[in-house]
Amino acid sequence: MAMKPRQLQRGDTIGIVTLGSPLEANIINEGINTLRNMGFQVVVGDYVYAANGFLAGTPEQRASDLMNMFKNPQVKLILPTRGGVGVASILPFLDFNIIKRNPKIISGYSDITILLNVLYQFADLVTFQSLMLLDFRQGTPPYNYNQFFNSVTQLTAPWTINNPPEMPLISKVAGNVTGSIVGGNLTSFVGSLGTPYEIDTKGKILFLEDTHEPVNTIFRYLNHLKIAGKFDDCIGIIMGECTECQPAYGKTYENVIDEFIVPLGKPLMVNLASAHGFYKAAVPLGVNVNMNTYNRTLTVTEPAVSP
Repeated sequence: MAMKPRQLQRGDTIGIVTLGSPLEANIINEGINTLRNMGFQVVVGDYVYAANGFLAGTPEQRASDLMNMFKNPQVKLILPTRGGVGVASILPFLDFNIIKRNPKIISGYSDITILLNVLYQFADLVTFQSLMLLDFRQGTPPYNYNQFFNSVTQLTAPWTINNPPEMPLISKVAGNVTGSIVGGNLTSFVGSLGTPYEIDTKGKILFLEDTHEPVNTIFRYLNHLKIAGKFDDCIGIIMGECTECQPAYGKTYENVIDEFIVPLGKPLMVNLASAHGFYKAAVPLGVNVNMNTYNRTLTVTEPAVSP
């Protein structure tokens, strides 16, 4: 069973890091102020405001910020400012033994999900595909905050991952399976194939989402995962949103799901509010989830955090 970080409580300390691309200082500061107004303490990494083109500091610098947050006994939650390219480049500089000895809540989406799944695989740590610092600002819907705080605070189980009422989950292939859930950003996982950090889907429920990719590129990435055996190994599939993914050659994202994913024959649910969408469900990675496509439910069967 994966290690569960301790639950977040009001007044706890949140560590801020930038692990991929840089983020504008005014957005970082707004997020920090929002967290403080919510009653949290905030510690800021040395390279949070760093910027060098499309990267925020060197891989070693970004990795050192992350490791310092794991080492800091006051920090309960590690919150990346954003995702962006470069997250995978910090992986060789992480000490997974130190992380194992200092389990913390860590949340994010987009390229951050390559890190989240690696922490689950290499440090046996439950992680959270949920909010980043850039989401703690004006205009974020209450649904997103509720999903995030419920997932990192509640000690009771089972509990369900629910979409907003106006956005129903859709069943595509019948099935009722239970297993650990892994996944996140499709583009990031394709980029890790053939490396020591590629995603392990064996016996897992695989969740995928993406953004700003033309549909023919989405097909290419899905086919790459198929050839790599990632769909053979998994026991079920959840397809989240593909925000701003433009049709190509007359095909839509929904067409690709129907024509490529459905024939795989794995229990399949689609339309989960996810990551790059306006509404963001919180998905705890590494915990057991029951996916029942007959009644269109996603049920987390155990708490994702510990007392």
